[in-house]
Order: sequence, then C-alpha cells, then structure tokens
Amino acid sequence: MDGQVAPRTDETATGVAESEARITALLAAQKAGWATDVTPSHATRDDRLARLDRMVEAWHERFITAISEDFGNRPAVVTTLTDIVPVRAAIRHARRQLRAWMRPRRVSLAWTGKPASAQILRQPLGVVGIVGPWNYPLNLVLSPLIGALAAGNRAMLKPSELTPAFSQALALAVAETFAEDEVAVVTGGPDVATAFTAAPFDHLVFTGSTAVGRKVVEAAAKNLTPVTLELGGKSPVILDPSVDFDKAVPRLVWGKLLNSGQTCVAPDYALVPLGRVADFLSAVKAEVERQYPGLPANADYTSIISARHFARLTQLVEEARDRGAEVVELGGAHDAEGRVFAPVAVIGAPEDTGVMAEEIFGPILAVVAYDTLDEAIAYINRRDRPLALYWFGEDKAAETRVLTGTIAGGVTINDTLLHLAQDDLPFGGVGASGYGAYHGEAGFLTFSKEKPVLKQSAISGVKFLYPPYGRVASFMLKLLGRLG
Repeated sequence: MDGQVAPRTDETATGVAESEARITALLAAQKAGWATDVTPSHATRDDRLARLDRMVEAWHERFITAISEDFGNRPAVVTTLTDIVPVRAAIRHARRQLRAWMRPRRVSLAWTGKPASAQILRQPLGVVGIVGPWNYPLNLVLSPLIGALAAGNRAMLKPSELTPAFSQALALAVAETFAEDEVAVVTGGPDVATAFTAAPFDHLVFTGSTAVGRKVVEAAAKNLTPVTLELGGKSPVILDPSVDFDKAVPRLVWGKLLNSGQTCVAPDYALVPLGRVADFLSAVKAEVERQYPGLPANADYTSIISARHFARLTQLVEEARDRGAEVVELGGAHDAEGRVFAPVAVIGAPEDTGVMAEEIFGPILAVVAYDTLDEAIAYINRRDRPLALYWFGEDKAAETRVLTGTIAGGVTINDTLLHLAQDDLPFGGVGASGYGAYHGEAGFLTFSKEKPVLKQSAISGVKFLYPPYGRVASFMLKLLGRLG
C-alpha cells in the first residue's frame, strides 16, 4: 500500500476484479474451514507452527535472494538477522509456551456468585488478515502470523507490492506448506490492498505509514473488523548529560543505519545536550566511517527500496538546507543509480520542515540541542507519541524521569532496537504510532477471544431474587448492598 497508484486501465481493472474475487473466495473457504474446527487442538496448532518453521528453513536462501533483488542490494546478514532469525525464534517460543497459553484460566468469584465456578476460555477469532510492509517483508508478515496460528486462526497474507520478488517467493512457499483454507497469500498493488483491507476479516493487522493506517481503519470499520495498527513516527533518542559517547554512539549508529534506516523503530532524531553537539557529530562521523567505510561501494550497506524513496530523502535534506539547517555528511557519497543514500546529519532544522515533521525512514539523523532534561521531555511530549524511544546515560534518576515522563510504544535503555526482538515483550504503538500489540503471549491474546464462562452449581441463592418480589427479595438486596 506504500507504492504509487498507477492510472487504472481496463486491463488493471480486470486484474483487480480477479484479485477481489480471489480474496472473497479465499476468505469464504477459510471461514468454512474454521467452522469445521472452531477451537483447534494443541496438536493442530503445533503442527501448523512446525510447518511454518520448516518453510522458513527450507526457503530462507530464496527469501534472502528475493529480498536483495527487491532492494537492489540488501546484505544476506541483514536479512538473516532481521527477518529469518527473529521469525524462527518466535516460532520456537510459541511452540514452547503454547500449552500454557491455551489453558483455561480459573477465576475466583465474589461471595455473591458462589458456589458457582468461573473460567476464561481463550478461543480463536476465525480468519486474520495481515498486510505487511516492504522494509522487513518476511518478519512483519510472519511475526503476526505466528500469533494468529498459535491462537488457532486461519490467515490471509498481503505482502507489499514494493517487494515483488519476495512476494512471489512467499506465495510459492506458503502454497507448498499450507492448504489454502489454512494460510494463503494474495499479491498485487494498492488497489488489491484496498480490497483486502475492506474484506470482512475477524481481525486485521496492518503495518505501514500512519496516513495509510487511517484509511485501513476506515475500511475495516465498515465491517466492524478489529484492527491492530503497527505504524511508525519519529522515534527519539535522548543522550543524557551523563552519557559516554564511546559506548552510546556505536549502538546508536548501528540502530540508525541497519537497513539504511528503513526501520519503523529506527532512531529518528537525537536530543543532544547543548554544548556537546560538535563532539557528538564527530563521534558519529567516525563510527559511520568505521561501520561502513568506502560508501557507496560498501556491500554491507542496504540500498533504498525505490527511486521514489531516494528522491524523497534527497528532498528532505535539500529543504532543510534551504531553510537554514546545517547538513553534515557523515561518510561516503550518494549513488542515485544504485539508490545508495550515504548517511547525513541535519542540525537545527525548523520544526515545520519535512525532516522534523515526517518520519524520515532513511539514513538521515536529525539533531536537536537541549538545555535541560525537562526541556527534552517536553520536546518529545509536544509531538505524536512515538513507536520507540531510546535513552543513553548513567544517571538513574534521569532514566526514571524519562521512563515516567514520556509515553512510547516501547523503550530500550542504553541501546537501540533490541526491545523489538524479545518475544515476551509486546510490540505495538500508541496514539499515532498505532494500537494493539503482538509478539509472544501478547500476540496470542490479540488473536484470541477471551470468553468468560460461569457454571452454576446445583444449589443457587439467585432463586430468592425471582419475582414476584416481596420481603425476601428486599432482604436479599439489602444484604447484597452491605456485603457486595
């Protein structure tokens, strides 16, 4: 849904109509399949997760090749680290915990409910639709799928049109691994994605931009489909006055430039103590040249996904420069033909420029100087709530002030990105960065209905409240009012 919308011709209209028909047919088949097994057994769910794991293992080399083809260049190490390894780890985690997650939860009752008993049953919702982005195309499609399958659902996947080679590989892999009424893939452009999000799923997951996320919610609302939105925004880094740049800067640079900054939780702007900006930039420049020497020829550096995104990043920098910001090249040169955008820092850009108002989603680091910690916290809180927040420093009191004084989807202290890789930590946004969460048990719960069940005993005092109402009912109400 992130690509440009091409003019709609008769040929494209026919293709979209065929895709819409396929979406309708697949959804009907999956709902029919779910109806034959409303609450799948542990064995059924575990088998689906095991097959998914075998699929990723068998296809991982082809996935790596396809993703690199889509990007122009994306190192195998990056795809393995960010797409393959996290997915397989999440599958293993889900399989280990599945029995515990599925177990009914007994609930204690107030004395007014006794001697009845109660429990909460966790049941699947039905069919889950998953719309994935292009930046981590395997991880951000299969991670929610793991939670959906663990919870006992069927699922339909819509990968991004900006990764056509990967989308085709995923479609083939899934078709080889699952029956269409278990898991299926739908490919196509923005029109197909629009039809997909308008389908009456039992739950819908969308990962992408905030602007498109708003449209997804509008489409889903027509069917009252609940939605999990994983969006983005401007994730800040606070460098406390107590920070040690020698420790912090390598971790910040790694998190910023992994996948060339095309990461939803990448550090977007750095809040740096007044008077230490020059030292900070010097340290960042040295670290960029250490991690990625010889740009644009360095094969460890990921290309920008498309010429349109390359042009967008270029425009962000030029606008900031034209508005008086200082632009510092951090290492190497750009290569427009190869879509290699060398890292740059932008200092002092006006707040209404794109680099300060929009999610950057590339190797541009905005830098803002601050005087006091209260000023830095206020700066963050004036903006939309971010998907991630990072703090570097040694002052524990300042760390606590940041944690309690800000709201963010997730936080890593003295590093970047790593909270995202922990299966027992829910991953999700807040406010404009999204809502809902998955990973681990949080994902299992997102794709489950927790059904409360009360089982009445053979003896029940409720009969004393049956009509016709008289003195006994009045006495019971007074008693309930005093002791309830």
